[in-house]
Amino acid sequence: MYGNKSFARDLLSEIKQNSDGIPGVELVVFPPFVFLGEANHLLKGSKIKWGAQNVYPAIEGAYTGEISVSMLQELHCDYVLVGHSERRHILGESNEFVAEKFICAGKKGITPILCVGETQKQREANLTFEVIKEQLSSLLRSEEGLTIFQNAVIAYEPVWAIGTGLTATPEQAQEVHDFIRQEVTIFDKTLAEKVCILYGGSVKTNNAAALFSMPDIDGGLIGGASLNAKEFLEIAKLCNC
Repeated sequence: MYGNKSFARDLLSEIKQNSDGIPGVELVVFPPFVFLGEANHLLKGSKIKWGAQNVYPAIEGAYTGEISVSMLQELHCDYVLVGHSERRHILGESNEFVAEKFICAGKKGITPILCVGETQKQREANLTFEVIKEQLSSLLRSEEGLTIFQNAVIAYEPVWAIGTGLTATPEQAQEVHDFIRQEVTIFDKTLAEKVCILYGGSVKTNNAAALFSMPDIDGGLIGGASLNAKEFLEIAKLCNC
C-alpha cells in the first residue's frame, strides 16, 4: 500500500523502458487496485505482465469494497496474489478462505500465486513444515485445487524475514522450497517437477544471486525492493544468472 498515481506511472514506465535487456525472465508487477488501470495503459503490448494483490472469491454480489475476478479480467490481469502473509496475519484470512480465492481465480483463467509461510514464533517452535503443509493441503487434497495448480505458482514467504531485519539464508530457503516440492510430489509428480516456486523473504540485490542459485528456488516475489525500478530490474537480471 504505497505511492500515488504519479509514483505508479513513473515506476511502471521506468521498469518498462529498462526491461528489454533481461531475456528469459518473466516480469510481473502487482500495483494496488486503483493503479491497475495505469498498468493496463502503460504496459499493454510490452513483455511485462501485471496482476492484483488480492481478489474476492465471488463473481458478484453484496461484498462492498471487494474486487471480483471479472473486474480484474477487464483490466487484463494475468495474475493475482492469494494468501499473502499480510492478508493472513494482519487481516485474519484462513486457509479455507485463501483456497476459495485460489480456486475462483484459477477457474476464471487468472493465474493465482499462492503465498505460504511461517511466523517467527512458529519457526522457533519447529512448526515450519507443519504450517506450510496445512496451508497447501486444503488445495492439494482437492481435485479442483490440484487441477488449478497445473497453471498456478507458489510463493514461500517466511514472515519472520519480512521487514524484521532477519534474513533466511539461501540454505534455509532451499530447505523449505524442497519441502514444498516434495509435498506436491505426493499428489502429482509431474506437477511437482514443473511448478514454479518463488521466494519472498526480503529479496535484495545483495542476496538474490545466492537465493536464485538454489535448485528449488525458481524466482522471487519482491517486496520493498520493487518500489525502486533499478533495484527491481537488477534482481531480475540475477534471476537469469
